[in-house]
Amino acid sequence: MQFKDIIGQEEVKRHLLQTVAENRVSHAQLFLSPEGSGALPLAIAYAQYINCEERTETDSCGTCPSCRKYEKYIHPDLHFSYPFFASKDIKVATDVLEEWRQMLLESPYFDLDIWRSQLSADNKQANINMAECHDIIKKLSFKAFEAKTKVLIMWLPEYLDKEGNALLKIIEEPPAHTFFILVAQNQEQILSTILSRTQLVKIPKLTDNDITNYLMQKAGVSQNLAEEFSFLADGNLIEANALVNDVSNNNAGYFAEWLRMGYGNKVSAMIAFTETAASWGRENQKNFLRYGINFLRECSLILSGAENLVKLPQSTLEVAQKLSAHVLSMPMIEALVEELEKAHYHIERNANPKILFLDVSLQLVKIIKFKTLPQGNQYIYN
Repeated sequence: MQFKDIIGQEEVKRHLLQTVAENRVSHAQLFLSPEGSGALPLAIAYAQYINCEERTETDSCGTCPSCRKYEKYIHPDLHFSYPFFASKDIKVATDVLEEWRQMLLESPYFDLDIWRSQLSADNKQANINMAECHDIIKKLSFKAFEAKTKVLIMWLPEYLDKEGNALLKIIEEPPAHTFFILVAQNQEQILSTILSRTQLVKIPKLTDNDITNYLMQKAGVSQNLAEEFSFLADGNLIEANALVNDVSNNNAGYFAEWLRMGYGNKVSAMIAFTETAASWGRENQKNFLRYGINFLRECSLILSGAENLVKLPQSTLEVAQKLSAHVLSMPMIEALVEELEKAHYHIERNANPKILFLDVSLQLVKIIKFKTLPQGNQYIYN
């Protein structure tokens, strides 16, 4: 994994390169990022760069023996730790190392659900157990086989329970030429004793442009669809890839038309729309509702005078501006978002989609056409 293979994150890449150039690489670092932002591939590329035999100022060479082994994740001085599902045959992370390598070779952008699908999880909970902690200490106590530096990359240290305290001493005082890189998504769930012993590297979510360009160049998606998926994914490349793999719906067009039906009190058209929405399948229905929630929140920015913060694609920005100017108000948007969030919740729990979408359609009529808002002080504006 080279830095050039990683999508976006140019500022973080520069920072990591600078730490190596100035010889101030911390022995224990925590890469903290939202899901799907590329923290894991950044950690791997960083480790590869540190051990590259012919690195340049901007990247590892990709051709030296060290880099070739890193590219296949088989370097003897590169170690991984990650949540897994323990059983009588699987006691430590290396017992599923081949599955882990295969996952990385397919794509280094994945989440725990995707990782779970590669394993026999049954109803077990993923964790990093005491046996794994002892195995880490054992592996890192050996001298490096080939490289100058041993690197252990731990993915999702949030799954370390109190057993993680067994690692405190080796994290604080590691053997010579040993680096820890922890890749996390939720700082609050990490043991405070471990958190205090690491240097924090914050990695932001990907920009919409980064994801749009990726989808157009790598996934062969049209610009309009790439912009829509990027808007929906909100910086999460894993989510963007999932949207591409799903049967795509014209979310922008359907949602704008749905709002027009509500404003025009076109009940017969809404019944026809209900039949269409019911045929999409649960994941696409959830994507449609999420799109609507995000779209309405962008409309609220327009109404609040913060139009410079709106990130809608140009093709749907004009629709949002017209709706905000002539139809929607802040109380309406709050009520509509609440209805869509409730619908999303019920879709996840296998609600009947025909009944659900018809009910939400009628709520649109009440809110947009007749301006009948739910009672409650959250809708009272001065």
